[in-house]
Amino acid sequence: MRLSVSKSANATSFYVIKSLAINGKRTSKVVEKLGTLQELKEKLGGCDPYEWAKEYVSKLNLEEASNRTEVVAKFSSSKRIRKNEQRSFNGGYIFLQQIYNELKLPDICKKISHESRFKFDLNSILSRLIFSRIIFPSSKLATSELSKRFIEQPNFKLHQIYRALEILSRKCDYMQSSIYQNSLNLGKRNDRFLFYDCTNYFFEIEEAEGLKQYGVSKENRPNPIVQMGLFMDGDGIPLAFSLNKGNANEQTTLQPLERKILRDFQLSKFIVCTDAGLSSESNRKFNDFGERAFITTQSIKKLKSFLKEWSLNPEGWSLSCSDKLYDISKIDEKVFKDKVFYKERWIKENNFEQKIIVTFSIKYRNYQRKIRQKQIERAIKVISENPSKLKKANSNDYKRFIKKTSCTSTGEIAEKNALSLNQIVIEEEAIYDGFYAVCTNLEEEPASIIKINRQRWEIEECFRIMKNEFKARPVYLSRDDRIEAHFLTCYLALILFRFLEKKLNNKYTCNEIIDNLRDMNFFEINGEGLVPTYTRNDFTDDLHEAYGFRTDFQIMTKKELKKIIKKTKA
Repeated sequence: MRLSVSKSANATSFYVIKSLAINGKRTSKVVEKLGTLQELKEKLGGCDPYEWAKEYVSKLNLEEASNRTEVVAKFSSSKRIRKNEQRSFNGGYIFLQQIYNELKLPDICKKISHESRFKFDLNSILSRLIFSRIIFPSSKLATSELSKRFIEQPNFKLHQIYRALEILSRKCDYMQSSIYQNSLNLGKRNDRFLFYDCTNYFFEIEEAEGLKQYGVSKENRPNPIVQMGLFMDGDGIPLAFSLNKGNANEQTTLQPLERKILRDFQLSKFIVCTDAGLSSESNRKFNDFGERAFITTQSIKKLKSFLKEWSLNPEGWSLSCSDKLYDISKIDEKVFKDKVFYKERWIKENNFEQKIIVTFSIKYRNYQRKIRQKQIERAIKVISENPSKLKKANSNDYKRFIKKTSCTSTGEIAEKNALSLNQIVIEEEAIYDGFYAVCTNLEEEPASIIKINRQRWEIEECFRIMKNEFKARPVYLSRDDRIEAHFLTCYLALILFRFLEKKLNNKYTCNEIIDNLRDMNFFEINGEGLVPTYTRNDFTDDLHEAYGFRTDFQIMTKKELKKIIKKTKA
């Protein structure tokens, strides 16, 4: 701000003037009229109006520099706003931007750009694809427009986004390994335990091609799918992913990705945790080598008869803090309601030795009974009210409890089907209530192994976040390289999101974090700054506390916001 003195035939007037830029053009505005020379002389007594005005302007500049400026904005009810003028901006991405830069993604983009020699800004495109995937998840076409809602405007065009996807696809493995190495600067990664699982994503198409193939959809959709394999570390942060054809056998996807981790991530000592669907003998043997190990869930139903009999035998059960053996058919359920009993033994088959640990929990048994009872009630309702609804049932569908009889007692073809509850199926399932089994080659205490295996829910949550909150599917891209790059951006968005959760001490749910970031909007007052229009709450307080800067003042000057943005990129 500066002092301006305007002289006319009738008076000499004093003004405080401020230079500013609006839409890229330099201009100035009157901040305050101090009065005429005569008015100031009468007001100030013996003081020199010129010296007083200079000191007053200096004081305003000091207040502005210390971010203590009071702003008075003028609006007119008779003036229309300019057509196509953007007045609202999202600032929630700023917090993601700091993690993005801490992972040195701009440096990775710079190196890729130097090698590939293209002219568009890869860093700008990638960052907007990631931030938008978290805050405004949508198609690439919509993302190119939605990214304009951020305070920092994009500097790319739609066709450059698709070109960038092709580049990112070629550098997918390099980016994953580089981000892992860079993430070590944010703190130690819990890469002693690696959790692996698979899911698939559908396409709104009919014809299968390339990666898009017909397979068993996790969502029971009759569309071509692609399959994603994901490794996650012990803190729930994604480590590596791969994309496979939709008709690929899940069990064959683990070893290729694990070899990439061994080769590119310089990791060799870890424990791989999987569910029963990925626990082929080949995969177990692969991780029974060197300093690697495995923990995998084991279906008791699929065990050999002697092992199944041993697993379900009520005698010979232990507790982690006791030397006593228990008979679980005779325990006091109220006393041991929260306890987990276990038994273990080593087995050797095909010259391969592993340990099986079976657990029993009253709480888990009651949970399974409660779920089954609800399914039985649904089955009864369908039988009595809407039998036409019956179709083929899967292994977890309530319809599996319905028995259909299509012939008479004499063996003749019946005109109608008789529906009833299948008590045999219900009783067979009830036998396994409360039981759970894992196999491992570790010699550690069962309690430790059980605790590690319980973390598998976090990788399921990773898939849920990508599918629901990040809206990673359905996918509207057709080329395989662009599809791979799309899932790379989803994977990177998940990494940023997980680090943000960790920064907030896992205090808030996924929806709370995303909704609050999406709501962190600012209204721009030309020449003055941006006014936060979001509601300050516990989340925003914790977020600012974690990052060491604040955006929740009544008005944020552009100068102060630039400092904050610069800090997030440092």
